[in-house]
Amino acid sequence: EEEEEEALRQRFMAPPVSGLRELRRRRRELRSRMELLIMETQGEVCRALAALDPGAAFAVDTWERKEGGGGISCVLQDGEVFEKAGVNVSVVFGLLSEEAARQMRSRGKSLKAKDGKLPFCAMGVSSVIHPKNPHVPTMHFNYRYFEIEEADGTKQWWFGGGTDLTPTYLNEEDAIHFHKTLKEACDKHDLKLYPKYKKWCDDYFYIKHRGERRGIGGIFFDDVDSPSKEEVFQFVKSCAKAVVPCYIPIVKRHCHDSFTPEEKLWQQLRRGRYVEFNLVYDRGTKFGLLTPGSRIESILMSLPLTARWEYMHTPPQSSKEAEILEVLRNPKDWVH
Repeated sequence: EEEEEEALRQRFMAPPVSGLRELRRRRRELRSRMELLIMETQGEVCRALAALDPGAAFAVDTWERKEGGGGISCVLQDGEVFEKAGVNVSVVFGLLSEEAARQMRSRGKSLKAKDGKLPFCAMGVSSVIHPKNPHVPTMHFNYRYFEIEEADGTKQWWFGGGTDLTPTYLNEEDAIHFHKTLKEACDKHDLKLYPKYKKWCDDYFYIKHRGERRGIGGIFFDDVDSPSKEEVFQFVKSCAKAVVPCYIPIVKRHCHDSFTPEEKLWQQLRRGRYVEFNLVYDRGTKFGLLTPGSRIESILMSLPLTARWEYMHTPPQSSKEAEILEVLRNPKDWVH
């Protein structure tokens, strides 16, 4: 048993929020298995990134939420390859405020509260990776589980998540590799999932005021509670395991590409769009900012270290910059 615990400890970036003993004691419960999965995913991704950027190290911050739970934030800043890479785990529980519950109800969840409060548990792993080189795309992923107990003791649960890519310049080979890897993960469970969640991703990461997508998509889903808890968990696990293979080969391929000051400038402008989406539309960010006692630094970890907003910037027609804009305005099918 101790050997098993030690093996887990080696794979994690820090001790889990619920404690290893407790997780192993309740290891048949889905909540514990999900917490182990997000801890393992954090470790896998951090190790894969650190291996590509040997001069840099992850700062590992363990934090507690006084209302219940806590998390582990791992952030690498100002490396040779990554300007900022963050991989966050949070496991929080307590009572959901009316405000947060209302936000959920607006998504069609009817929830019966006791004295205006709902006991909840939310956990997930989320990451945004902003590389230095404009030829290496930004990548984001997030996998999460939510559970709410209603006044009569019934539990509502759902999973959400996704993985998506935001290149500064379009590279078709990279786009195909990324989408194919995610499609394979989905196809193991149901052939209908990839097309459905790819479309959901294109629709979700839409910057309305710009009329363009945040990136070239991937997969995205939310509020998934069928066919069964076990089946959805296995699907989420496949998606989490696809993160390293869908992205790391792309970083390796381009992290030593040469680039011009103009290309770096274009990357900074695209980063500005990333910020616009995250602050104006992203539901996770909004939910985090509305949750009492949430850790602002962890919520805003997704923002790049640097970005630019230039007045009236328009790239020349038929340039490489115009090419990516075309795909952001009209999403493509990368795998068929």
